[in-house]
Amino acid sequence: MNLYKQIGLGLCFFTLGCNICSCSDFLDEELTTEQNTDYFNTSEGIDALNVSLYYNLRLYYNLRFHFAKEWACATTNAGTDEFRVGGDGSNASWNNYDGNFQSQIVSNSTNMYDVWDGMYIGINNANLLLSKVESDSYMGPNKKTYIGEAYFLRGFNYLKLVSQYGGVPLKLSPSVTPEREFTRATTEGTLAQVISDLTKAYNNLPEKASMIGKMTKDAAAHFLAKAYLLRASEINDSWNSGTKEKDLVESLRLAQEVISHHSLAPNYSDLWNYTEPNGVNELLDEILLSAQFSSEKSSEGASGNQCHLYYISVYKDLPQMQRDIAGEREYQRLRTTYYIYNIYDMINDSRFWKSFKTKYAVNNPSKNSIYEQGDLGIMYVINRPGDTRFSKVELKDEIVYSKTGKTIPTVFVAYPNDRNNNDDVALYDYTNRYAPLSKFIDGSRESRDSRVGYRDGILARLGETYLIAAEVLIRQGEYQQALEYINDLRARAAYKEGEDRSAYCDGGAAYNENSLGYVTMGNVNSYFPENSYYESNNIPITTAATSLEIKDYHHLPEEDEAVIEKLGYTSDYDRMMCLLLNERSRELCGEFYRWEDLSRTKTLVERAKAFNPDAAPNIQERHNLRPIPQTYLDAIQKDGHALTAEEKKAQQNPGY
Repeated sequence: MNLYKQIGLGLCFFTLGCNICSCSDFLDEELTTEQNTDYFNTSEGIDALNVSLYYNLRLYYNLRFHFAKEWACATTNAGTDEFRVGGDGSNASWNNYDGNFQSQIVSNSTNMYDVWDGMYIGINNANLLLSKVESDSYMGPNKKTYIGEAYFLRGFNYLKLVSQYGGVPLKLSPSVTPEREFTRATTEGTLAQVISDLTKAYNNLPEKASMIGKMTKDAAAHFLAKAYLLRASEINDSWNSGTKEKDLVESLRLAQEVISHHSLAPNYSDLWNYTEPNGVNELLDEILLSAQFSSEKSSEGASGNQCHLYYISVYKDLPQMQRDIAGEREYQRLRTTYYIYNIYDMINDSRFWKSFKTKYAVNNPSKNSIYEQGDLGIMYVINRPGDTRFSKVELKDEIVYSKTGKTIPTVFVAYPNDRNNNDDVALYDYTNRYAPLSKFIDGSRESRDSRVGYRDGILARLGETYLIAAEVLIRQGEYQQALEYINDLRARAAYKEGEDRSAYCDGGAAYNENSLGYVTMGNVNSYFPENSYYESNNIPITTAATSLEIKDYHHLPEEDEAVIEKLGYTSDYDRMMCLLLNERSRELCGEFYRWEDLSRTKTLVERAKAFNPDAAPNIQERHNLRPIPQTYLDAIQKDGHALTAEEKKAQQNPGY
């Protein structure tokens, strides 16, 4: 849908309030009370408008936006080195960069205009709030905070737009009627606006949130540091020489300030150990900003957080198994690449084993079989090339689980010995069988097939702030100092003395006897609190501490050296940036950053070609930016007339 229609619909939604399902539904009703934009001249109306801003972090036409639909992963994780197409190709074009990339026609596909339109709705409402609270006539007690929140949201939305599309139209005043004349600002101009808005947010927001989920000075500082870093990155090298040095200094200052105010969660699994809505893991000091979701029906809307759906591989049709709440619905949109399997030190780095699901419990034992509910039913062995223990991709009736003495019904092996030198095949004889990313699994849902999830969506956390600081230092040539921030994260990732290395948790633990789902499904639960660490690594059981410290940037871990060799890097800068991007994978895999990270560092094409066989044949330099949506180009005017083909081309990104 085009920009001017979106502005009108966005205004309609927020004017009428969050309980109205849509503009058309409202228009079908008989009005018993009527409000117009004059309502926003009152203190009550301004308070209501401010509350509505937070819905842009999760609502879009009364739906959650950033975590609500498939654009969450299609625009951020597809088409990168970390994931490729799973068993369902609804968004395959976002990964494959094929002929359907610009105009999606497959059911469930993300449209090129979805992010564009969603961000402009938030921008218009931020503009509307600013027009009211910055007025001399408004002297409410929350004036400064409201100003900070409005500037934050506008800067946040423009940062998302410029990261995806480059320069975009800058709309800095509210639209109350349809507008059709727009021109694109340059990337330089758009980023200048982002930095201006986020700086004003930083200067006006409180240091401490009045309640969970509210914007703070540190949240603004985190995103402002990202904006400065983006402006100083390779994608802007054609024009950023005059600002780069100062931008890096300011980005580092802001990142260090945030780091000084917060603490990393002690255990990496703390971030993903979701047991209930608004539980302990959603209140961690590491989380700087999250979109709030709730199981409260009054605030649920039409859709909750749906990111729990997209990474899950198929398990329901395997022996002794059926779909259940804890195991999730298998949307299988994104499957794990071998780059991800191999970028971790599988013996010493706990983050893989705390981020990916490698075991399922039997939840549908066959009649008269030896299996019972809770036995080990599925195992993924994530081994290394050269492992000669296994002769087949899928093993049946061959591996015995030591704790029960029973054969595991189904085992999948990443590297069987007859093909373990080919990173593109092996396990991928099956596009729908892979160890799934488990960070977003939500066992608190009401039913097995429900898409509505209640987990909060993390928009910023301290783990990324550390990596922002490290990247700035690499860009400044301070490689050893950069390692200090990287090593802080790696110290958390290492196993502690006495730690059970086979221990595992995910949000499926939220499925318990007190949940509605448990009553509905009966005693059907595939959650298995254990990983395949020992089976995959083939080492004796141990609880000794491990170390991941990198002491010298000239000698990097072997998994990093393998990537460096494959990509042909030789300079200290390229080697360290490669380490940084690898570390971002290990720390942040699947957390909706990857495409933008690779785009801004101009490493998207080479990494996709090296590690994503689906993207490799088609990806080109133009794919470092998204095409400007055709719906926008078709809708806007110049001097009262529709754009000509040449005028549309002038507003389009190169190569599209």
